[in-house]
Amino acid sequence: MDYRIIRSDRKTLALEVKSDGEVVVRAPRRVTVATIEGFVNSHTEWIAKAKQRITQRQKAHKEPTEAEVSMLKALAKAVLPKKIEYYSHLTGLKCTGVKITSAKTRFGSCSGKNSICFSYLLMRYPDEAIDYVVLHELAHTRHHDHSKNFWKLVEKYMPDYKKRKELLKG
Repeated sequence: MDYRIIRSDRKTLALEVKSDGEVVVRAPRRVTVATIEGFVNSHTEWIAKAKQRITQRQKAHKEPTEAEVSMLKALAKAVLPKKIEYYSHLTGLKCTGVKITSAKTRFGSCSGKNSICFSYLLMRYPDEAIDYVVLHELAHTRHHDHSKNFWKLVEKYMPDYKKRKELLKG
């Protein structure tokens, strides 16, 4: 099996399967190639399943056409500000700005200055999932981490957030 090794000052071995199917092994500097090979060989089933999940996800979420991208961006610009306004009013949490991006690996992000970015791809999901991402990112304006306090805050305003979060995994 082909794989790429990235060595660093880490203490443990880790495996990653990239969206293009590339297998990456992150390894401590002093671990031997034989140890890495053994590690990879002992995880062949996991790697195969990870590649299968990626293939299924790519089939289910085909790359949008230019027309679809334009439509999704327009929809995001129309829908998201209203949702942010609603959840800001409900929670008292405020962001400093909102951007619509073409991010492919995350639906939303919050900067250290409390500016929120949303991927236009979020608009492909049900309203309940969109609401969850909006609240999640607004909660980051108070807690810039995923601490217990962060999740308590999310749960306070959205007790079913776990169910909504699952809608994003398809």
